[in-house]
Amino acid sequence: MHEVGPDNTIPADALSQAVIEIERHVSSAGWDQPAQLFALVPTGDLLAAEPQLAAELGADDASQPLTPVAQGELPGGMDDEHLAEALARIEWPEAVSGCAVAVERVVLPASVETGLTAAESDAELARLAGSDPRRHEVRMVAAVLRDGDRFGAVRLRTHDEDSAVLTGVDLVPTLCQVLSLTFEPTTSGSPGSVLGGTSDNEEKLP
Repeated sequence: MHEVGPDNTIPADALSQAVIEIERHVSSAGWDQPAQLFALVPTGDLLAAEPQLAAELGADDASQPLTPVAQGELPGGMDDEHLAEALARIEWPEAVSGCAVAVERVVLPASVETGLTAAESDAELARLAGSDPRRHEVRMVAAVLRDGDRFGAVRLRTHDEDSAVLTGVDLVPTLCQVLSLTFEPTTSGSPGSVLGGTSDNEEKLP
């Protein structure tokens, strides 16, 4: 069993476990989903703050060092720039050790992307990218910890199997960088709440 140490250190594989759990949870609902945000909370702290979750989690879930807590959907169709703007307005409470986001993207070869620079609008760019036969539809899950650790997973729609999911520390660096903004101090806005349950969309992954 993995547990958070007495000095509140998180096991090295805790983040990768959380990413895989989130990726499979999101994938179980199929494709064409909006971006989804998750808080990562130390399981022991969550159980101490909300003992009623103990029965729901069960012994097996309690063995996971980090618990993903769904924070709801982000506006659909957000590109990386607008996603960064939305995430930059978030400031997590101290109880949150990390966060993750799941997004779907159309990925094109670099040579094809160069040819799309003449698109006059985001709508035209999306249309051109979506109709190109060389495109790959992917789901990316990126996660970061407050201390800077990061991990990611990528699933291709054409290889929609758990065994084909790619994972790694440097797999989705741009998304991880965007997520890290949520742990930078802000001068406006109020921190969100996870343990307090202020969002109707919050839920523990099943």
